[in-house]
Amino acid sequence: MAAYYSYSYSSYARNLLGATIASLAVWAGLYLLLTGRGERFNVGGYLLRISPYMWALYGISFCIGLSVVGAAWGIFIAGSSILGGAVRTPRIATKNLISIIFCEVVAIYGVIMAIVFSAKIQAVNSSSGFSRSDYYTGFSLFWGGLAVGLSNLICGLAVGITGSNAAVADAHDQQLFVKILVIEIFGSVIGLFGLIVGLLVTGKAEDFAGII
Repeated sequence: MAAYYSYSYSSYARNLLGATIASLAVWAGLYLLLTGRGERFNVGGYLLRISPYMWALYGISFCIGLSVVGAAWGIFIAGSSILGGAVRTPRIATKNLISIIFCEVVAIYGVIMAIVFSAKIQAVNSSSGFSRSDYYTGFSLFWGGLAVGLSNLICGLAVGITGSNAAVADAHDQQLFVKILVIEIFGSVIGLFGLIVGLLVTGKAEDFAGII
């Protein structure tokens, strides 16, 4: 009963917060519209006022940060099952370490792509402003880094959950390990898809040059 009331209160609080934010947004939009200052709500102008360096650094941060979170989460899920199952069946400990390696590779994907993305960042004199190419580079690095980071986050979770089940299945019947390992390999390919998407998004991005 206590858990039910706790869940109901948290759900009510989330709904109230969402309704409050939506009401404030609608009120602000109507105020600007009815007072003749609707042009201040300019999303494009806001995006252009942000430095392309900031977009690029955000993308690189998401790339490596989300990748490391996905790897750590997968290692936590798989490692706890491996250690728990090894208490009853010690033989699974060494063989199932391959799941931990697969999770760690996810973080390596993020580090590699962050290095590739950071190579496009060059110091320029921004006193005369940024060129269209600079904004394109900043936006592409942001979305490319976000795509890589989210892909590696999901990949780490998929590999971790599959590795956890592989350890439990191997403890029960060692013939099931290879079959589940094939599924785990397919899950780890998701990270490679993210790398390919990141390279495609940033493939035509040039180094920062500024307005010449």
